[in-house]
Formats: sequence, structure tokens, C-alpha cells
Amino acid sequence: MDHGSHDSHKAMALLKTARGQIEGVLKMVEEDRYCIDVSKQVLATIALLRKANLVILKQHMDTCVKDAIRTDKGAEKIDEISMILEKYLER
Repeated sequence: MDHGSHDSHKAMALLKTARGQIEGVLKMVEEDRYCIDVSKQVLATIALLRKANLVILKQHMDTCVKDAIRTDKGAEKIDEISMILEKYLER
């Protein structure tokens, strides 16, 4: 990942927010909070992680995949993306 890019910063911010939410969920469980409230927070964290993953994949396509296509090595990168999409859609 190109750490200087806007997308890297966006992904980092989303991941840090998700980490904070996980800490909050752990505290809720420790405090024996209402299960539905805990579940809602878990779902919010999952949504953040999915968004971060999309940002990371977009950055990958904008950098590594474009470079690979320019050097006729795109097929492998496209296969990698396909594998990720399969996992993403399995749920």
C-alpha cells in the first residue's frame, strides 16, 4: 500500500475507528449490557471493516493492478481480486 496516499489515510482512519468500536463492545460485554445493544455495535463495526476493505481494494486496483496491466502481468492481479470478491460475496 502506498502510505502517502489519501486512500491509505482513509483506510487507517476507518480501521482505527473500528478498533475503538471493538474496545467499546468489549466493555459492553464486560458490563453485561443488553445483548441487542451489543449486537448493534458489532454490526456497526462490521460495516466499518467492510468499508475499510473496499477502500483498500480500490487503492490496490488504482496502483498495483494498473501497474501489472501495463507490464502484461494483470491476469494474476485480476485472479487475486476475483478470489477476494468470491470471499466477500460468500456471506
